[in-house]
Amino acid sequence: MTATVDKQTVDNSNGSPTSEGDSSNGVFQRLDSFVRAYTGHELRCVTSFNDFVDRCMYRPVDGAALGVARALFGLAMLIDIPEERGGGDLDLRWGEPRDCRFPLIHSMETPVLPRMGLIYGLMWLGAAGIMLGYRFRTSATIFVGTYWYVFLLDKSAWNNHSYLYGLLGTILLFTDASRCWSIDAWREPEREQTVPFWNYFILKFQFFVLYFLAGLKKLCREWLSGYAMTNLSYHWVFLPFRIVLGPRLTDLLIVHWFGCFFDTTVVFFLIYAPTRKLATVFASAFHLMNSRLFHIGMFPWVCLTQLPLYYSFSWPRKLRLLRSPSVAMTKATTSHEPPTEKVEKSRKTTYRLRRRRWSMVAMLTYCLLQLFLPYSHFLTKGYNNWTNGLYGYSWDMMVHAWDTVMIGIRVVDLQDPERVHYVEPYAFTDNDRWTKHADMAVQFARCIERNIQKEASREWGQFGRTETMANVSVYFDIWCSMNGRFQQRIFDPNVDILRAPWSPFVSVQWVLPLLDEFNGLRDTMIRRITDEVLGWSNHSDVLFIADFPGLMLRNFVGEDLYNVTLTVLQGTVQYQLSREDELGGKDPITLTTGKSIELPAGSFHSIETIGSQPSCYMYTFVNRTKEQNASKNQSDLNGTPTPILPLAEEFLHRWENFVRFAQHVANSLLFELYGVPMPRRLKELVVDG
Repeated sequence: MTATVDKQTVDNSNGSPTSEGDSSNGVFQRLDSFVRAYTGHELRCVTSFNDFVDRCMYRPVDGAALGVARALFGLAMLIDIPEERGGGDLDLRWGEPRDCRFPLIHSMETPVLPRMGLIYGLMWLGAAGIMLGYRFRTSATIFVGTYWYVFLLDKSAWNNHSYLYGLLGTILLFTDASRCWSIDAWREPEREQTVPFWNYFILKFQFFVLYFLAGLKKLCREWLSGYAMTNLSYHWVFLPFRIVLGPRLTDLLIVHWFGCFFDTTVVFFLIYAPTRKLATVFASAFHLMNSRLFHIGMFPWVCLTQLPLYYSFSWPRKLRLLRSPSVAMTKATTSHEPPTEKVEKSRKTTYRLRRRRWSMVAMLTYCLLQLFLPYSHFLTKGYNNWTNGLYGYSWDMMVHAWDTVMIGIRVVDLQDPERVHYVEPYAFTDNDRWTKHADMAVQFARCIERNIQKEASREWGQFGRTETMANVSVYFDIWCSMNGRFQQRIFDPNVDILRAPWSPFVSVQWVLPLLDEFNGLRDTMIRRITDEVLGWSNHSDVLFIADFPGLMLRNFVGEDLYNVTLTVLQGTVQYQLSREDELGGKDPITLTTGKSIELPAGSFHSIETIGSQPSCYMYTFVNRTKEQNASKNQSDLNGTPTPILPLAEEFLHRWENFVRFAQHVANSLLFELYGVPMPRRLKELVVDG
């Protein structure tokens, strides 16, 4: 392919038009100059589809910057696989057969631990091949295939950046990212080091989607009012802002408002040459701060490695360590070819042009799909709860902050309804993501049923009995708060989840709605009362509850709490102790707005919302255990101060993860080849008492 650069010259030294068309040509040229200055492309690139394909997307550019981006992405994945993908804890994450899984396709079965070890090993080798550029297509295919397979096996581990890694790997698979700085390029030095411009465009578009849609998702009242990321300003990275603005304004103006502005505008500032360097400084500071603020693995570093894509395609060649021979370009030559060869070349050219156009159709379809998926929740209604869709592909990063105070799992034997069992919430899973999503709740309930059936069959089999356990019902009573609201139920506690209807395309009726009528109390009441109660002592606390008419909360006041008071803020409730005592025994007490009652420690009680309106109330209390441990914790803090930048500890942690990961993969291989038993650690179940 001949590499040419179109140069347009205008011979009009006196500045006067020479024809009637010069005026329109002048407007076009000025507009073209503006587009060139802002994007680096000619305006005629978008005047027709053919020009868009040939002049813009398939124009040859240096592949040096793309090669560096490929290598750094592969390196980031080599670190990510033993860490956030769970490779270092392969035995804990995938080794327990009783653990509940949450695959996107409910019928997907998780392979046994040794097979998962081999899958992870292949994923790591694929990432290594991407980094080194060795047999690039094969390596990228292995990485992408294994990555998406593990990704689809567990929705509870999804987040936006794990989704991004899969997309970036898929994009790189179809590019010529191994043309520079790769083993493949070293083995074939005669190959061109140029790549079609679309290789850069699609990567930069993906990051545009990441930033811009994240900014659009933040243009909501929840984010702009400062409810999502409260108290983040107390981290040391915000110290300069906190000194000037104070914690509340830092949370609102810097964390929320500037975060929204940054996400929606940063890519535009990166594209525009005059603001590119300043935008790079802000973007670098933003991602470095995120690396300190959150446990999000390699995400900030992946974003940092892609920032140079907005600069010159050949910027790495200016670095002394990365210098290489000049870019190989195919030169146009003049030759006298036989007619038959000319016809054959013409056919090949026609085929190549047709293939290019279809490739661009596929690329544009992908771009439209990425713009559509974050807003496709009107189709996938079954995944909508208090928030829309499954967290991970909608780019609604940090928009919703969750606080779950109680998870009640009640199992009832249908043959003997008096037999009621309560399941420890973390007995079969390591996280509580399922508590916010109806589809995962259904999967978790079915997993509990399977485990109960297996355990019953095993126990009865010891006595020579072949009966299977009777059918059971599973009920969830889960209390969550989203973005500083009252704690409230997310699922109807009277619905048997095992028999509850669920479909990906139908709204879930047993998901209780948010009690939006109390939203206005977050500022006027919740914050004011919280500040007042926390000011009583260092160990006083408050818990805000909202509930629906006809539902009842059963609660227990621990022995380590004292000065426990129940106060009704709105509505009418009926309070009742579970045993006789000096406060009235089993006779229910009706409490209306503004009424309070003291609660005895070490006792169960129930609170039922009566009337036709929801109620909201609060518990205030002092924690005796925290008081007793306060001096000890303070002495520990004084003796071993927490380092601001624990880089050595982080490096050691990553090295230990890698060593364990390598051991898991080696043990998996030994098991598959020779049947050597694979050692596995057991999980420690920690229950707060």
